Amino acid sequence: MIKSYLASAVLLAAMAAPASAAGISDGKVKIGILNDQSGVYADFGGKWSVEAAKMAVEDFGGKVQGAPIEVIDADHQNKPDIAASIARQWYDTEQVDAIMELTTSSVALAVQDISKEKKKIDIVTGAATTDLTGKQCSPYGFHWAYDTHSQAVGTGGALVEQGGDSWYFITVDYAFGYSLEEQTAKYVKAHGGKVLGEVRYPLGATDYSSFLLQAQSSGAKIIGLANAGLDTSNSIKQAAEFGIVQGGQRLAALLFTLSEVHGLGLKAAQGVVLTEGYYWDRDDKSREFAERFFERTGRMPNMIQAGTYSAVLQYLKAVDRAGTDDAEAVAKELHEMPVNDVFASNGKVQADGSMVHDMYLYQVKKPEESKKDWDYYSYLATIPGDQAFLKAEESGCPLVSK
Repeated sequence: MIKSYLASAVLLAAMAAPASAAGISDGKVKIGILNDQSGVYADFGGKWSVEAAKMAVEDFGGKVQGAPIEVIDADHQNKPDIAASIARQWYDTEQVDAIMELTTSSVALAVQDISKEKKKIDIVTGAATTDLTGKQCSPYGFHWAYDTHSQAVGTGGALVEQGGDSWYFITVDYAFGYSLEEQTAKYVKAHGGKVLGEVRYPLGATDYSSFLLQAQSSGAKIIGLANAGLDTSNSIKQAAEFGIVQGGQRLAALLFTLSEVHGLGLKAAQGVVLTEGYYWDRDDKSREFAERFFERTGRMPNMIQAGTYSAVLQYLKAVDRAGTDDAEAVAKELHEMPVNDVFASNGKVQADGSMVHDMYLYQVKKPEESKKDWDYYSYLATIPGDQAFLKAEESGCPLVSK
């Protein structure tokens, strides 16, 4: 009698539980946003990317396959060892299913290695190095918003076409800077230009005077800033103090987003050519998302934040289609599903994990050209995805059969 009652109770409990959640481990889907929230990239991605991730969860409906969705976040302080420690803790003890954003290339590479070891999904929107989909690619790793190749082809390509055939690089001294300099230099040389030199500096430096003076004395037509975030903003500010642009040289901000333009102001940033995968005022879909983002944050999103929204949303769609949060099944869906959302139209994920989509070339407006708050960009050109990103067979990813 007692056994019969217990069996009936177990059966009723099983019937009461949502059948669709059966393939979801731990009864929930947990996403970790790991990025810089206090350093040079705090506005580049930061807590604003966390808000974008939460928006994606809310827009998806808060549940997937009947299971609740949770977003957690942490500040990796741009240190790979700290990021690796957090990632291991998240995977081993906090049941995190996927880690995303991952600003800073050295951090992203470290976490992607751990994710590969643990067979977990990682989707990078904040870091740039093409090694993520090249020699250090992973069957569970994806690169979403942009990379150093797209920036080199976009900003670097535009300036070369405008006659900027001699370059000097000021490069931040870690994986991202090396990759951005290498990709841009390769493009410059392939189109008949030359590189006159380079200087490297530590991430988060505050005094760029000696680096800028070396670049100025080189006589290069273009000074390539192979950096991002506050490093780029501070480089541009100090370049103005030395009259570099007034002296006839041009600055190439090889990774410059709406967040940095806003922080720097149009007076200082005017005329800068840049490449982004998203601009809030591009079309009706981007404007609608941006306005909702603004209501939450008081600012418009850049491509990192909009890209994080896209990555989280696509991940949840993949989990839903797979009927499970198992990384093998989810990765398969991510590779097969087109990306159509506020960030990308007809985006596609290659075998190396790179999400290929159109990029956009813009020029920062003069103060008198801006008609409203956050009206910062003049559109110059669209760079088709197949030109902006390396083809999988060219990436060097060992997972790709040639």
